[in-house]
Amino acid sequence: MASALLSKTESMPYIKIYIHIVWATKNRQKFLTKEIRPQLFEHIKKNAKDKNIFLDTIGGWQDHIHCLISLDTSQSIANIINLIKGESSFWLNKNKLTNTKFSWQSEYFAVSISPKDIEKVRNYIKNQENHHKKKTFQQEYEDFLQKSGFTKVKD
Repeated sequence: MASALLSKTESMPYIKIYIHIVWATKNRQKFLTKEIRPQLFEHIKKNAKDKNIFLDTIGGWQDHIHCLISLDTSQSIANIINLIKGESSFWLNKNKLTNTKFSWQSEYFAVSISPKDIEKVRNYIKNQENHHKKKTFQQEYEDFLQKSGFTKVKD
């Protein structure tokens, strides 16, 4: 009996990989107004759920979005980003929520999050409005790259 139970659990992967992903609007235009953000975030949450993407937390500011996502065995960061960004820009344009054609910048950054830091990252994402009273997105971007150990290559 114990061996039957053991063999069933041996074949099941247990994975918990959290990724903090950030991307910006094209040319960092401030399209994501206080009125648009809640609608967009709810839409992205629903779309993620429909596509079996575990979106733990979403937040952002006028020109960028932060997401905390947990990957499963069949998902890649690039695939998740393409699904979320592509569908959300289509949705924004279809619903004419901006005065001009909306698109996301192709660049994004992503970093894995230690289980001990999950709550800290959730709070950081949820408090973007307060955070950006003190710091621009460019400053946040540079801090994020430095704290995460990324090295910028000079052209």
